[in-house]
Amino acid sequence: MNIFYEEDGGFKVGVILADNDTSLQVEAPHGKRSKVKASAVLLRFDQPAPANFMADTQRMAADIDVDFLWECCGEPEFDYTALAREYFGHDPSALESAAVLVRLHGAPMYFYKKGRGRYKAAPQAALQAALAGIERKKQQALQKDRYVAQLAEGKLPPEFTPLVKTLLYKPDKNSIEYKALEEACETLRYSPVRLLERCGAITSTHDFHLDRFLFEYLPRGEAHAGIPPPADTHELALADVAAYSIDDASTTEIDDAFSVSTRAAGGVRIGIHIAAPALGITLDTPAEALARERLSTVYHPAGKITMLPPALIDTYTLAQGRECPALSLYVEVNASGEIAATETRVERVRVAGNLRHDTLEPVFHEAAIARGAIDHPQSRELMALWDFAKARMKTRLGGNPPPQQRAEYNFHVANDRVTITPRLRGSAIDIVVSELMIYVNSTWGRELADKKIAAIYRVQSAGKVRMSTAPAPHEGLNVAQYLWASSPLRRYVDLINQRQLIAAVRNETAPYQPRDAMLLAAMRDFELAYDAYAEFQRNMERYWCLRWLTQESRTLAQATVLRENLVRFDELPLVQRVASLPELAPDTTVELEVSAIDLLDLSLHCEFRRKVDGGIA
Repeated sequence: MNIFYEEDGGFKVGVILADNDTSLQVEAPHGKRSKVKASAVLLRFDQPAPANFMADTQRMAADIDVDFLWECCGEPEFDYTALAREYFGHDPSALESAAVLVRLHGAPMYFYKKGRGRYKAAPQAALQAALAGIERKKQQALQKDRYVAQLAEGKLPPEFTPLVKTLLYKPDKNSIEYKALEEACETLRYSPVRLLERCGAITSTHDFHLDRFLFEYLPRGEAHAGIPPPADTHELALADVAAYSIDDASTTEIDDAFSVSTRAAGGVRIGIHIAAPALGITLDTPAEALARERLSTVYHPAGKITMLPPALIDTYTLAQGRECPALSLYVEVNASGEIAATETRVERVRVAGNLRHDTLEPVFHEAAIARGAIDHPQSRELMALWDFAKARMKTRLGGNPPPQQRAEYNFHVANDRVTITPRLRGSAIDIVVSELMIYVNSTWGRELADKKIAAIYRVQSAGKVRMSTAPAPHEGLNVAQYLWASSPLRRYVDLINQRQLIAAVRNETAPYQPRDAMLLAAMRDFELAYDAYAEFQRNMERYWCLRWLTQESRTLAQATVLRENLVRFDELPLVQRVASLPELAPDTTVELEVSAIDLLDLSLHCEFRRKVDGGIA
């Protein structure tokens, strides 16, 4: 006697060697013996022989029309032997019964298994949906194969065009397009970025890096949505001063300006005037929501992405010839150069001029100051600001010299060409602007701390800078407390602190209270965004440095050893590891051979050529 039985989700056949009622000893056609539970047995038969039974069953099952079988079975649950009888029109043989069972078992979309040998036909709607899914997967497989073939030929499938940024920066790994891209990459041994570049999907290496940043941090793009005009602030009193700003020529968000008024009894009154967008951007306005989302203006060599929309910036920027809303700190300096008093006001300020670095630097420098001859219409004001700034720096640093400043670089991009020029930090302009900003931010930080009004402070300890809602020293600046409130057009933290300061001046309830969840969340989000924006700026500066090397056809460059195999280029803000660099002391000048510049990876290869005596000319 032979049996047909189910085991481990499949069907087997064997010859009975011993029948023990609840179990059987069985020998398979290939000779293996095993124990089979009686409950697993589906058929007992004498003919045909087991040797060819499974092969014959599979062939017969393949000939059974599954759609017809599904139509035959009806809705109620059924036993496979009953369906075999109906399908063949006579009492089925063991082979026929087994063939029907195999066909039922192999078509789970058509038949739901309800028990050993028992099934139920799938409802028509469910069956149609399952079949549609199978067909869809079949078509997707064919489509994927077409995509892979096109990519392998270096052609971008038209369907990929609207998905390029997603595929580059945040692919959906379950999509057919990504699977095709992945398969093509494996075949060609390309990375996805390189293959898409080969297929023409990356038309600009600059836009590749910019779009990656926008995709992650500004998914709605650079453009600003329509923002209603801010509240009118012209009821503010007009200050009796003429203010001047000092900025780079490209600056449009003019946050700060200065004024100098001579006192009859001797001494001067220094005014530090900060643009006051917080007067119109209140917590429940669309402009506030936008500023909260962006958190900061984003800078890169080829442009900037402003935190606020241009129309709103234009309303509050300290543009010359206008009377602008401002939060002002007045510092009374007596004839001995000592600070006698300070006062903070909310007012309008007449901006008499926007002084720019390119025209101010040639006449306002330490040599001209030493001669007492600043060739500028505002020479008196500039000298007073210089004296005030130098006194503040001396007090702040305890008479110690300021730390050595490394050269900064100005990038100018026009017509897809970049000009990179060094600008030494620590000039007279830098000292005046930085010292006045340090003074106003530390003074306002002290005022808010004394009044126990919540604020976001900038704290430095053990060399680490962080944001905090608790006032604490900034060791690098050597001040007891320091916050950011001088750039409210460019940084959201400054806008928050300005709201608190305005409330303090007006003796109103501050918008944010200590431990305010909104304040803490804004501080956390700002820190993360500010770090990400700074990293983006560094990457784009590296990009334009590499572009400059290519543009100028530089194959040789001089650099200064920083440590081990790390060098800094002498003409560029570019740091690079040089594997072939011999052991040299820091500050040694070397000549490098530059090659293999890659604008996608932002990489280059440098080979040590020689040590240079005397450095760059």
